[in-house]
Amino acid sequence: MSPRTTAAESVIQCEATVAALSGKLIVRLPDAASSALPSRNQVATTGTIDGQPFDVVVEPDGRRGHWINLSDVRPQPDGLAAGQDITLTIAPASEWPEPDVPDDLRAALEGAPDVLELWASITPMSRWEWVRWVRATRNPATRAKRVEVSISKLRAGKRRPCCFDLSACTDPDLARSGKLIDADTEGG
Repeated sequence: MSPRTTAAESVIQCEATVAALSGKLIVRLPDAASSALPSRNQVATTGTIDGQPFDVVVEPDGRRGHWINLSDVRPQPDGLAAGQDITLTIAPASEWPEPDVPDDLRAALEGAPDVLELWASITPMSRWEWVRWVRATRNPATRAKRVEVSISKLRAGKRRPCCFDLSACTDPDLARSGKLIDADTEGG
């Protein structure tokens, strides 16, 4: 039997430094903070950055750690800059937020009313996996194929896109081979 944790024990407080990566502002969680999360994969969290509240899905970095895309926290991350130290308070959320479904996948879903009931019945976490899988390529042809395959798999009753490694299926501008690009050695 595992020990119980109270809500206060699941709150993680830390200092972190904002980094610029491929034109986006991110923050890597310190190792101790990342280790305190319940999974090495995506984790739905709630918290604050410098006292301002947020709800965000923390991403795996492919190195047993996590990071946050600050534009997911604040659409316009005003007042934040690379090299700035911030204070984070995060805790696993009790529920997953709904993902922002990209226009191409949304249009395909709307054009396939026979899959909408299944889409609505799966968990928000599962919908995150579909969205993540569709977005995890730069190639427009591959993306279009993934949208098409998504509809086909949903028609077949599949509740998840596949059994992929979530850390390997992330923003292609920020990660390579499932690993977050090192902002210090990104180059060009």
